[in-house]
Amino acid sequence: MNIVSLLQNAVSQAVEQLYGEKADTAKISVSPTPGDFTGDYTVVVFPFVKLSKKSPELTGTELGEFLTREVAEVSDFNVIKGFLNLELGAAYWQKFLDDALANPDFGRQPRSGHKVMVEYSSPNTNKPLHLGHVRNILLGWSCSRILEAAGHDVVRVQVINDRGVAICKSMYSWLHFGEGKTPDNSGVKGDHLVGDFYVLFEQKSKEEYAAWQQTADAQAILESRKKPNQTDKEFFKDFKNQWFNTYSRLGAEVRDMLRKWEAGDPETVALWQQMNSWVYAGFDQTYDALGVSFDKLYFESNTYLLGKEIVDEGLAKGVFYRKDDGSVWVDLTDIGQDHKLVLRSDGTSVYITQDLGTARMRYQEFGCDRVVYVVADEQNYHFTVLFEVLKRLGEPYADGLFHLSYGLVELPAGRMKTSEGTVVDADELIDEVITLSRQQASERGDVSNFPAEEQDKLYAQIGLGALKFFMIKVNPKKKMTFNPEESVDLQGQTGPYIQYSYVRINGLMQRIEKEQIDLSSWVEYADYQPQEKELLKILHEYPAVVAQAAADYDPSHIANFCYSLAKSYHRFWHDLSIFNADTPQTRAFRLQLSRMTGQVLKTAMGLLGIEMPNRM
Repeated sequence: MNIVSLLQNAVSQAVEQLYGEKADTAKISVSPTPGDFTGDYTVVVFPFVKLSKKSPELTGTELGEFLTREVAEVSDFNVIKGFLNLELGAAYWQKFLDDALANPDFGRQPRSGHKVMVEYSSPNTNKPLHLGHVRNILLGWSCSRILEAAGHDVVRVQVINDRGVAICKSMYSWLHFGEGKTPDNSGVKGDHLVGDFYVLFEQKSKEEYAAWQQTADAQAILESRKKPNQTDKEFFKDFKNQWFNTYSRLGAEVRDMLRKWEAGDPETVALWQQMNSWVYAGFDQTYDALGVSFDKLYFESNTYLLGKEIVDEGLAKGVFYRKDDGSVWVDLTDIGQDHKLVLRSDGTSVYITQDLGTARMRYQEFGCDRVVYVVADEQNYHFTVLFEVLKRLGEPYADGLFHLSYGLVELPAGRMKTSEGTVVDADELIDEVITLSRQQASERGDVSNFPAEEQDKLYAQIGLGALKFFMIKVNPKKKMTFNPEESVDLQGQTGPYIQYSYVRINGLMQRIEKEQIDLSSWVEYADYQPQEKELLKILHEYPAVVAQAAADYDPSHIANFCYSLAKSYHRFWHDLSIFNADTPQTRAFRLQLSRMTGQVLKTAMGLLGIEMPNRM
């Protein structure tokens, strides 16, 4: 039983014995005492005032006296208005630290029996991975590691969007303007090369559209369709998609290429396979640099026809209805949504059709009772509909679906646009943070005596730690701005700040080993200073933080915990002497407390995919 449950049960017993009525243990509020108050855990007293028929202060005092008398772990208490602050005795903290030091899996939860699938990244093959993908990938990867630490079996997957008009735009552009360029003969990474041709296609399309606007046909359409008070520029901006689908020569040729691909035309399929292979090789390099991987890849080219049988089942069950034109819909107005198309009138799939089929196929393959979709909040509506439809279809896994929705990420300069070539791709971002970490280390002169290979490894650890931590520390639902210079700062809420705490501790551990210092007397020390107690309390909360992060699918809980722990350790380091402590027992305790802090920092940052350097 953990300490919170123990205290809840003890308070329930106290209420029954003192006031003659039982209190619901689950509703008794016990939480860590805020740092500006004396105590370890705080009990909210107000719910018991009706039973005691006394003031909150007197009720809290009576409960506190009972608990200090009857509960061995409680050594003292104080009451602030309606809050009972309990202090745990030194014996409790000694046992906690002793058990934690002996447990290499401290913080990990027992096996849950649940299997969870996490889907993340899921890029298109017409462009390289970019800044937005980085947030997606890091959230998905860290979430998967946290879920593992919470005791779940985890399957990591991605669905690669490797077909459609956007993919054909890159293919068409390379075929007509590529001049035989390949990653090998151009020296350009494969996903970058294909992305360059996608941008080139959009430029060519823009030129075609500008020329078309000057034609008599365009002017006639403008005159007949322009709304009152709408400028010519506004009209043509709104008309662009219709023009591309109806009047554009490039649009017609791209759609013809897509039809050939769907018909299995050998030349078109061969070109598609060749260009996608370049992209996959590029993606793999980026994933390796970020330190992430997948257990299974799914490709839209293999899944886009899935789901039609499910639509037939839904029609038979009355979940869907068919319109006169043959299209199939679902009515979601009873949950405040609209009518949603699930199959076109010509029998072709829409996105939700294939998502229905993919969900069932993956359940049959892996049997996961939970699935986490890491997708930007632009798709909130899609997942609301998908999950509701799967519930109405009676899919056995439907109650375990979760959309890890996250806000867009921008740079200080503003929003990115793939079609205009203004995207900051992931490789450039990785290179930039590593370069910035190198520059900072050079300015400090801290690593000038390191071998070159060790320096390169260190810069990568610091740069990637900066990138990952900065992305993950923000609650996923919030839109964020990534500032590369701020991310590598050694001060403040950054990855390097936390890494530096670990490096300090690692130096202490090396000195212990070098000087063969005996630490066995640490158990004789019990006169905890506020800085020591603060560290103990934060370390004590680590298992609960892991459990909460897993329950919320929110890695920012872990990131913020790491920062709090590192900040507390810096204060401990600054305020108290460690090696020159007054007594051997004090020195031994502080070194053991440092050791435990280092272990938890390394483990917790590891859940975020962040490596801890041994020196900086």
